[in-house]
Amino acid sequence: MLVRAGFQTREFEERFIAIGLPYRVIGGPRFYERQEIRDAMAYFRLIQRPEDDLAFERIVNTPRRGIGPTTLQTLHSLARDREVPLMEATRLLVGSDELKPAARKALEALLRDFDRWRGESARVNHTELAKIVLDESGYTAMWQADKTPEAPGRLENLRELIVAMAEFETLVGFLEHVSLVMDNAAEAGAESVTVMTLHAAKGLEFDLVFLPGWEEGVFPNQRALDETGERGLEEERRLAYVGITRARKRATISYAANRRIHGQWQSALPSRFIDELPTTGVERDVEAGLYGNAANRGFTHFPEAVSGGFNRFNRGSGFSEPAATRTTFTKPGTFAIGARVFHDKFGAGSVTRAEDGKLTILFDHAGEKKVMESFVRKAGS
Repeated sequence: MLVRAGFQTREFEERFIAIGLPYRVIGGPRFYERQEIRDAMAYFRLIQRPEDDLAFERIVNTPRRGIGPTTLQTLHSLARDREVPLMEATRLLVGSDELKPAARKALEALLRDFDRWRGESARVNHTELAKIVLDESGYTAMWQADKTPEAPGRLENLRELIVAMAEFETLVGFLEHVSLVMDNAAEAGAESVTVMTLHAAKGLEFDLVFLPGWEEGVFPNQRALDETGERGLEEERRLAYVGITRARKRATISYAANRRIHGQWQSALPSRFIDELPTTGVERDVEAGLYGNAANRGFTHFPEAVSGGFNRFNRGSGFSEPAATRTTFTKPGTFAIGARVFHDKFGAGSVTRAEDGKLTILFDHAGEKKVMESFVRKAGS
């Protein structure tokens, strides 16, 4: 799967895990393995579990609070002697004269922050709490002040993390989900889907190539158009050419009619590059998404090898209108206890209870969930 730099692949990654499809990300870590995501998750875990020493060590000086190796060594020594977590050892130390005034003041402030965040967790929803924590801890400001080329992408990943959290009812549920995701990493050496950017794919070829996110504003990227105009558009067009010509046998381009950006659904138009494709050797179709017309996705296929077929894009080839869509629902009472079923979000599992159109299912990777019967189908169908 080839994506434009900056395109969020989190939902693809979670989908791969849900259906047990191994994958690897080339040129960077998986979403939940990225530095900024691990840091944020450490803050969230400490709110739920103050005894999480690994999380405490990760964020105690992130952003920098003047907590050096000597202070950390003192904390570890006391924690071992008293057989208490590092956060509890911190509470004991800040009430003594063991630490230098600056370090003691910084740790006192950090403890007050966590006490306040735990109190707020009972009053605000978990997504709002996450924003409060990232802002009040200074973590968001740290990346806003960072001048490296990676900083904007890290901020975008943090926003995507908040979007991901909104799909769960509680912070505990989200943390359990991430733990499951991290435990289901693909085995090294196994056949897998390769995810990389279009830039990283230059010079490489694959039998099958999937090119998602071909929408105006996404690809071509709106920022590139705003900053460099026609020159930026031509560079985006060259990237499109690179993506298509990576396929030896078949390339599939897809776009979303509606995309959620920063937690808000936005309508999208197909990329202008789709209209510029040749009419020969191209198949076009539209498939209904999980939520019917609200998530229609268009697909353009190149069934034959295309490496020599697109020396330039042909303008004015036209774009076929989406076909009519329909959504099929399962009738209540279809599944018996023990039946194997498949859910688009949670993957495969076995029914453990059925009542009033609702199923309790023990999913192979996501654990036990309650879902509407209409949103599952027989496994393998």
